[in-house]
Amino acid sequence: MADEQIPGADSAAAADAAAESANQEGGAAPGAEGAEVSPAAERLAAAQAEIEGLRDHLLRVQAEAENVRRRAQRDVENAHKFALEKFCAELVPVVDSLEKAVEITRKFEGGDIAAITEGVELSLRMFLGAMAKAGIEQLNPLGEPFDPQRHEAMAMVPNPHAEPNSVMDVMQKGYLLNGRLVRAAMVVVSKSPG
Repeated sequence: MADEQIPGADSAAAADAAAESANQEGGAAPGAEGAEVSPAAERLAAAQAEIEGLRDHLLRVQAEAENVRRRAQRDVENAHKFALEKFCAELVPVVDSLEKAVEITRKFEGGDIAAITEGVELSLRMFLGAMAKAGIEQLNPLGEPFDPQRHEAMAMVPNPHAEPNSVMDVMQKGYLLNGRLVRAAMVVVSKSPG
C-alpha cells in the first residue's frame, strides 16, 4: 500500500514520503532529511511561480483580445455610420442649386414663375427630408456666435446692431453627417465698429 500513488496527491507530500522512506531504510542522519526535501521544495516553489506567471500572462492576453474585439466593433460601427460621407458631399451642391432656384424665382412675379417656385420648393423639401433620414443635418448659423470648427468666415463687417463675432449672413449653409462636419458654413461675421 505504501507503493500505491494517490491520484491528485500533492508533490510536496510525495517528496516528504520519499525522504522519510529513505531515512528509515538507509538509516540516514537526521540532518540529511532537510537536505533532500529542500530541492523538492525549491522545485515546487519554482513551479508555483511559473504557474502564477502563466496565469498573469493568460489574463493579459485575454484582456488584449477583448480590447481588440471592442476596437474592431467600434471601427465597423463607424464605417456603417459614415459610409455615406462621400455621397453626402456630392449631394450638398444639389441642395445649394435648388435653394438658389427658389431664391431667384421668388424675385419674379407671375403665374408661371409661381408654379415653378412651388415645384422647386417642394423638391427641395423632399430632398432635405431624404437627407435628414440618412443622418445629414443642415447648418444655418444665422445669428449664432461664430464657431471656427463649423463656420468658415468669408468676411468681417462692422455692425453696431449685431453682437460682435456673431454670424450676420450665411453665404452657403454647412452640413453634418451624424454629427461629423462634411462642409463648413460660409458666413459673414460681425465685428464691433471702430
